[in-house]
Amino acid sequence: MDLATVNWLAVVVSTIAAFAVGAIWFGPKTFYPIWWKAIGRAPEDKPGGSSSMAVTFGLIGVAAFVQAVVLALIIGVLRDSGTEVGLVLGAVTGLIFGVGFSATTSLGHRLMGGQGFVVWAIEVGGDIAALVVMGGILGACQ
Repeated sequence: MDLATVNWLAVVVSTIAAFAVGAIWFGPKTFYPIWWKAIGRAPEDKPGGSSSMAVTFGLIGVAAFVQAVVLALIIGVLRDSGTEVGLVLGAVTGLIFGVGFSATTSLGHRLMGGQGFVVWAIEVGGDIAALVVMGGILGACQ
């Protein structure tokens, strides 16, 4: 598997889908208010820290794109080994990587940073959901 065989349209669609999942996950009627309070912020505090929201969303987009490329390469390796990958196995691959890497690596960061289990669970839940959707798209389209 190499970059020449990646379905770049599926990577772009997966990147956009990750944004959509994040927008729903961290929406004002879903987990955003709980997460915002759990990280110690007041409702009137503005998100984004010291950087502009354009920079923040740009970096989030770059990260989602990198995730999509890596997931596409992993799914490609599965296909190259003779495994039939479709929507379901692609989604399961995203789930495995979400739980196996995203969840496990960020737990220590959140706990050592004093942000606790709730912050970790909400953030990782969004990451895993996005990776499942991305994996499903990439599995169905490659």
